[in-house]
Amino acid sequence: MARDVARNSKAARRYFGSIRRLPSGRYQASYKGPDGKRHTAPATFDSRQYADAWLSGVRTDIQRDRWEPPGGKRTEVQDSLVTFGEYAAAWLKGRDLAGSTRKLYRIILGTHILPAFENATMVAITPAMVREWHAGLRTETGPTQRARAYSLLRTILNTAVLDDVIPVSPCRVRGAGAVKTARDIRPASLPELEALAAAMPPRYRLMVLLAAWCAMRFGELAELRRSDVDVKNGVLHIRRAVARTDTGPEVKGPKSEAGRRDVNIPPHLMPAVRDHLARMKPGQDALLFPAVHGPGHMNPATLRRMYHPAREAAQRPDLRFHDLRHTGAVLAAATGATLAELMARLGHSTVSAALRYQHAAEDRDKAIAAALSELAAGTVTPITSAKGKRVSRAR
Repeated sequence: MARDVARNSKAARRYFGSIRRLPSGRYQASYKGPDGKRHTAPATFDSRQYADAWLSGVRTDIQRDRWEPPGGKRTEVQDSLVTFGEYAAAWLKGRDLAGSTRKLYRIILGTHILPAFENATMVAITPAMVREWHAGLRTETGPTQRARAYSLLRTILNTAVLDDVIPVSPCRVRGAGAVKTARDIRPASLPELEALAAAMPPRYRLMVLLAAWCAMRFGELAELRRSDVDVKNGVLHIRRAVARTDTGPEVKGPKSEAGRRDVNIPPHLMPAVRDHLARMKPGQDALLFPAVHGPGHMNPATLRRMYHPAREAAQRPDLRFHDLRHTGAVLAAATGATLAELMARLGHSTVSAALRYQHAAEDRDKAIAAALSELAAGTVTPITSAKGKRVSRAR
């Protein structure tokens, strides 16, 4: 009974409209109409069921484009309710997006969303329609593309709610915008990194080494210039990145303000850095890793043509180029770097991604425990470090 009293004492949460119990014991129904205004039923109801039935009728009128504002006639704007295709085009045009993101959204819209909703008026899109569309995607796309399509549709419709174009969003498929990565990334071992770099063409060998040891993204490496390398102090100044768009390469700032960072180069890489700079074209503005033909930016497809044979030679055909950044992050975490230090080195503005690399490094504890057992069994010879501390070395 206490639960019923609490439920009846305030407006019940609903997908469309709201119902509340009045002190008199009767029920009042209200809703937010296509005109952006809240409207209340002209009379109260004896029961919650009657109020619910009235709201269902209003919702049906809105979906069938038969709704009229209480006490007035439909306006010219309401007679020409906007379609999803029209609203989505305006939404995309008015959004402040990177060129690559705009291109991706355009592809997702054209491939997965507009075929189902382009000609539907915004108020006519129902939760059932969205649920049926999402279920159909399972036979057409993988989980990642399906989650991206749903997330984009949900974002557009949530904006429509804020714009008072629709009263509520019909996107209510629980968990549809999230996807669990099925692929576990296995970091490259040090011998694998060495073999990978050795198999790359000499002018791009350093690119692989910096991607791994400095945990850099491809777009950051492709825009890296001689002026960004502080040889004296062994520091890379990461200030820009390049992305592919419909109109060609676009140079922009990093993904976030945290992406603007200075990364210290591991000292053992400095000979390779100096050698690379000595062999490249002069000029402070010269790209460190330009296109194979000409001075412009490298195309990702060009990198793949060189990188894929190299990873085969290293016997790591599963290792994507971006996985080298993951490798560098795990290596940094394995040194005992704090969460803040990892975030600074990787250019992360949130802790979630950096935590993932810390957890990956913590998996090494099992290997450490096994090595301790080998020490106890006498299969590891203790040695003394330069500082006089006892360390161990396998026989």
